[in-house]
Amino acid sequence: MADSVLIFDTTLRDGEQAPGFSLTAEEKLRMARQLEALGVDVIEAGFPVASASDFAGVAAVAHHCRQTRVAALARALEGDVRRAAAALEGAARPRLHVFVATSDIHLEHKLRKTRDQALREAAQAVALARTFTDDVEFSAEDATRSDRRYLAAVLEAAIAAGATTVNIPDTVGYTVPEEYGALIGWLRRSVRGAENVVFSAHCHDDLGMAVANSLAAGARQVECTVNGIGERAGNAALEEVATALHVRRDALPYTTGLTLEQLHPASQLLSELTGVEVQPNKAIVGANAFAHEAGIHQDGMLKSPLTYEILTPGTVGRSGHELVLGKHSGRHALRQRLQRLGYALEGEQAERAYAAFLATAERRKAVVDSDLHRIARQAATRPEASPAPPTLEAAAS
Repeated sequence: MADSVLIFDTTLRDGEQAPGFSLTAEEKLRMARQLEALGVDVIEAGFPVASASDFAGVAAVAHHCRQTRVAALARALEGDVRRAAAALEGAARPRLHVFVATSDIHLEHKLRKTRDQALREAAQAVALARTFTDDVEFSAEDATRSDRRYLAAVLEAAIAAGATTVNIPDTVGYTVPEEYGALIGWLRRSVRGAENVVFSAHCHDDLGMAVANSLAAGARQVECTVNGIGERAGNAALEEVATALHVRRDALPYTTGLTLEQLHPASQLLSELTGVEVQPNKAIVGANAFAHEAGIHQDGMLKSPLTYEILTPGTVGRSGHELVLGKHSGRHALRQRLQRLGYALEGEQAERAYAAFLATAERRKAVVDSDLHRIARQAATRPEASPAPPTLEAAAS
């Protein structure tokens, strides 16, 4: 564990809670099999007490996914814990994930409980969960807006009751990287029994810092989702966390057990199942993540992809980079694309083609191959000589 980070995927639980992303039990199973191929350490398959469909989805994933740990979420309530345990019955590697809110905002306005009540319920729920499995995770909901010393006390009670992983969620995307890393560092130093558990980071993206916060945490488990889906602005994106750890090993000296070539297939499958495409400029899996239009960039890419790409498309399971021809593209990229289409234009023909290309690009968002065939054929045809203008003598006569 000294130099490795566990990947806890919650696409099927936290991710599915986002509006428009609900999945059937069969769809959950398809996605879970892809996550297992990706090599995530934990698949959080759902919240069994929420509905019969959620229970069925968790049960299906637990039955079929035998290599990866399968987790089910439960509030710190006896009925929740028993329902989650029933859904995981027969799982090869079950994990029960118990949570309770620890911020005064949640205790007062949502739970309407005292700090002492929440602490007792957390310990009791974890102890009950341990009667079903040795793998119990405890989460302190809204941890980043909780009183530090009370948060530490709740974590100590959960660890004493048998929790093997403790999660410090930034439930509302409130924290910033330096602050979050400092909080988890303080908890690891201050909480009794901290040396015996795995600390986990679970960050939301309300301020656009979920991935940065997750990487700054120094935790040995990161909770994330494919395509960054989740409540409100979503969660830390699994593909971004994974590739950041891969590319920046100098700054982030941790390994994962992921097969990175399965990242893009996982993203594509999720889009297929939900009918929701990722935005084109989405890091790693967006349509434009390995696309280049600017002439300077295209020239650099043609000379060496290292000039403008920090990892190869194949690393994450994509077919290759793309030079998109638009109004910002230069002669070099146009010539290379025309050669691929079978046209070798030089000199005046090449200049005519480039001028026609720019005119087309001004009218359209992008120039496609059918446009290029037309442009190349017209440029290769010698233009007919224009008639000479009449002389003054001719005009007078």
